[in-house]
Amino acid sequence: MADLDIVDRVKEAIDMFRPQLQADGGDMEFVNIDEQNRVHLNLQGACGSCPMATMTLKMGVEQYIKDAVPEITEVVQDNKPEGSAEDFYGKEMF
Repeated sequence: MADLDIVDRVKEAIDMFRPQLQADGGDMEFVNIDEQNRVHLNLQGACGSCPMATMTLKMGVEQYIKDAVPEITEVVQDNKPEGSAEDFYGKEMF
């Protein structure tokens, strides 16, 4: 498990970004930080079923969290929807 300071800073960054997702009917839930300092999230509401969720996660949420907490290496979605952009374009694009 990650250092508690890192967890607290990640949760704070999530809380700061959350209103942008909520404005479109979505939300996100912190799951954990693994041993490679990857943040695991579940996207919920409109974001949980959106085919563009991977792009939102990588271009928005991940960049925001990595700027706020440089120790983080990646943000991954644990509950990927069927037919996501990653399925269409391939993981290497993200």
